Amino acid sequence: MPELNDHELLAEFAETNSETAFAALVERYVNLVHSTALRFTYHPHHAEEITQAVFIILARKAGKLSPRVVLSGWLYQAARLTAANLVKAEMRRHHREQEAFMQTILNEPDPMTWKQIAPLLDEAMGGLGETDRNAVVLRFFENKTAAEAAVELKLTEAATHKRVNRALEKLRKFFTKRGVSSTTAIIAGTISVNSVQAAPVALAKSVTAAAIAKGAAASASTLALIKGALKIMAWTKMKTAVAVGVGVLLAASTTTVVLKEMSGPKITDSMWELSNRNITNLPPMLILRKTQFAQGGGLGYNGKFIAHGFEVQQLLDQVYGYFPRARERYLTAPPKGRFDMILTLTNHPKEALAQEIKTKFGLVARTNMVATDALLLQPIETGVRNIKPGMVLDEGSSTQVNADDTAFTSVNMGINELQDLLEGMLEMPVVDRTQLAARYNYSLSWNALPTDPKRKSAVKQALLNQLGLELVPTNIPVEMLIVERAH
Repeated sequence: MPELNDHELLAEFAETNSETAFAALVERYVNLVHSTALRFTYHPHHAEEITQAVFIILARKAGKLSPRVVLSGWLYQAARLTAANLVKAEMRRHHREQEAFMQTILNEPDPMTWKQIAPLLDEAMGGLGETDRNAVVLRFFENKTAAEAAVELKLTEAATHKRVNRALEKLRKFFTKRGVSSTTAIIAGTISVNSVQAAPVALAKSVTAAAIAKGAAASASTLALIKGALKIMAWTKMKTAVAVGVGVLLAASTTTVVLKEMSGPKITDSMWELSNRNITNLPPMLILRKTQFAQGGGLGYNGKFIAHGFEVQQLLDQVYGYFPRARERYLTAPPKGRFDMILTLTNHPKEALAQEIKTKFGLVARTNMVATDALLLQPIETGVRNIKPGMVLDEGSSTQVNADDTAFTSVNMGINELQDLLEGMLEMPVVDRTQLAARYNYSLSWNALPTDPKRKSAVKQALLNQLGLELVPTNIPVEMLIVERAH
């Protein structure tokens, strides 16, 4: 007799209260839920209580879950939210100790170990979208093949690969910002080997008994945990629904909304003044027009922005964040000319600007992982040189980057500043493989002006001689901003 899938077991339990069916689900996923809870709390007792709460929640919702739900992803998210609620409500002191522990391991010399990733993993996973998070859980928590994960996600295998690669790149960026530098391949392998460990032998049996009773015999603390977790899960679901609804509304009628917000004061020249005071006093509005200024410039303050003489590429930066030009792909030529903008909307300003760009220029954009020619920035065999550790940041610390046509200096800044400089000068994506994740003091100089045809080779040679870093050509997936004609 073939093994029943997750939703067949849930349906059987919902209809007959079958202990056998629910026990099969618990047996299938207790390790995943318990490992997530334990990683979050560092406390076996709390991890077992969270595991019990999650499966009680599953028992209560067994007849309501859509067949489209990926159960392992749902259970992971439930465990993560339940654990987060427990930590926030009952373990503030332990959380401070955990932060101290995280700081200690981040100072260890090994740049990538499970001990470094573990305290950050669940926060990073929380930043992924549902489909991306499900993809990571299926591939690396459950260690399913891409084909098996594709079936669960109801995607093609190629689309699943893209989802997984995109999610891993987001995790890598999250870890890098917190001082853990690694590759997506190492992150995937580390999660795959370490993220799910065996739960205590007796836990599955006790969890099954408590869940089937829908928590009737659960302790007061477990019931409080369930109540809090259900509220968080409902709020998370509601926020997602609201975000989707707003996105649909903006896609359908952003121009109307913007015009309503603009319908107050008359637009005057003084409104274009680049000052914090002016931005603060402006009402919510979005104006996009051909430039009326001889010189370009821009000012952002408190989430609002005024631009003079921006190209369309610069306007897109305001929506999607700054992408170096080497990481942009235009499938249609952007309109020429420069434009002025006032963006002081308080509700979903980026979405509104994206819609205005679509309306005025017929352009839409998206981010995607694209295999492309790139340069790996990495140490030579003898190691880096002339790169000195910066200070630990405090109130008296300063940071600075100075750059001109022939020199670059970093004071207490990361290698990513050098990476950005190289991408702009060499006009190719540069991927950091130095594993230099802290702040550093270093400088670089080269004898070639921007008009010199030998400038690129001069910069590469200076990088090699002065810092002990080389640029190795490769072709790898890189997150790109894809700009195309709206259909």
